[in-house]
Amino acid sequence: MTSTEKNQLAGDHADRRTVGKKAYHHGDLRAALIEATRQLVEEKGPDSFSVSQACKLAGVSTAAPYKHFKDKNEMLVAAVLEGMGRHRKNMLAALESIPEGSPERITAIGMEYIAFALNEPGIFRLKFGGFTDRIADPRLEEGGQQSFGILLSEVAKCLGEPEITDEVRRRGFLLWSFVHGLSFILRDHGLAEKGEKFDLHDLLEDVSERMLS
Repeated sequence: MTSTEKNQLAGDHADRRTVGKKAYHHGDLRAALIEATRQLVEEKGPDSFSVSQACKLAGVSTAAPYKHFKDKNEMLVAAVLEGMGRHRKNMLAALESIPEGSPERITAIGMEYIAFALNEPGIFRLKFGGFTDRIADPRLEEGGQQSFGILLSEVAKCLGEPEITDEVRRRGFLLWSFVHGLSFILRDHGLAEKGEKFDLHDLLEDVSERMLS
């Protein structure tokens, strides 16, 4: 994967630095705090996140978060849920111009999955780094199933199945496992550079066609 491809997937998020304060001044305190949480998770990691830092970034008092969240974990959960929502929206948008039943739709989902991992590495690692296992919030599991359900629905269409069968789930899991692992590898430049250069889209296209044949 070339540096240009990584930069294109990663995108430019510099303009998000002021979103928190702007949202709060427009009266949306909860949204401002979630955005501040997202920014801090991306910059410092979830382990270094603090409520006081989020308040400072959003431009509110340290008492403000407790109007919407009972503690730090609830703020992190809200940030993860919003990130998952953005991820699902982007996956569905990527499918709009591709004919149903085409393996290219699976490739497009894979590209969006990796883009999410590269664009929002903090939220991505928060979702898959053990945090959600420690937090008993059914919305996290539900959100994950909704995202996986998009993939399963597309796999079923490619296989000509009218519903989600065991075989659809098996192949969907294989596809997800490959892209999920690749996402972590691409986040680690040392690991990524040990392999040969490759075109990411071509790679995912090859894997999609093989697993759906």
